[in-house]
Amino acid sequence: MRKATTGVLLINTGSSSAPRTVETRAYLKQFLSDHRVIDIAAWKRWILVNCFILPFRPKYTAEAYKLIWTERGSPLLAISEDFAEALAKELLDMHIEIGMAYGDPSIEAGMDRLIEKGADRIIIAPMFPQYASATTGAVFERSFTHAAKKLNVPNIAALPPFYDDEGYLDAWQAVAEEKLAVFKPDHVLLSYHGLPERHIKNCDPSGSHCLVKDDCCDVLNDANKNCYRRHCTVTAQGLIPRLGLKEGNYSLTFQSRLGRDPWLTPATDQRIVALAKEGVKRLAVLSPAFTADCLETLEEIGMQAKESFIENGGEAFELIPSLNTHPQWVSAFAGIIKSV
Repeated sequence: MRKATTGVLLINTGSSSAPRTVETRAYLKQFLSDHRVIDIAAWKRWILVNCFILPFRPKYTAEAYKLIWTERGSPLLAISEDFAEALAKELLDMHIEIGMAYGDPSIEAGMDRLIEKGADRIIIAPMFPQYASATTGAVFERSFTHAAKKLNVPNIAALPPFYDDEGYLDAWQAVAEEKLAVFKPDHVLLSYHGLPERHIKNCDPSGSHCLVKDDCCDVLNDANKNCYRRHCTVTAQGLIPRLGLKEGNYSLTFQSRLGRDPWLTPATDQRIVALAKEGVKRLAVLSPAFTADCLETLEEIGMQAKESFIENGGEAFELIPSLNTHPQWVSAFAGIIKSV
């Protein structure tokens, strides 16, 4: 029997195609119109997005993109391209393509390219370590829907969340350890992308466990096995000893709030102000929910958060870069792919 030719589709959220209002508006409209991202009734989502968000937010977000834009365009796209190239050297018997959940290159285009190259087994690889319906779930839905439209439906394999993978955690140690040793922070913030609390509760099949008690993430059970907050907690538990962090000198927080609904707390921006006012002078921030630097790390943390920390009494701020194309991360992710 002929061995199936495997293709790997590396998928991230995506970004605007240009740091201008028109392109950013198109990107945000596609992103925020996803029923998994804003999980309310379709008519309510349409009103919220088209009447309250898109008239204002694209200009602000485009200005943020301008601050991080490179000669190659979006940092996320450039890093993704470089990562795919490096990964291909580790996985010589597989075809590698990238796709973005929103914007270009799309998931659909990436899958089609793999099929054109002869791949009859495709590994869908969301680049999100921790599971969330709004990220990994959305990627799987788009990917499976497109594959199902094919007359010859490819064999699809799904990469599970890798929030507790030893290689992923060791790669973060390799990226952060030396920088932390040089910077010598008073406090280290582990900042994860936030989610509305209802996302967490809706993914709890029991309907009575997640966010009911403060310690709901402490022990794995059927209710929280797919819980984003628990996955973030487990990642932190793996990083704390690797980075030599001591109780009281680190925090786990959630960033990127949108809208007025309750989001996961503590909030990164609020914690940063509080730390500065409490006398922390040297603050380092890691963002373990991101495998590649993007708007949320480079601008939101590296610029906005830094400015806020300094304005409120802090003296030195260090954004630890994401895993990006670090050789240990490339090797670790190749191992993750081979296990699928």
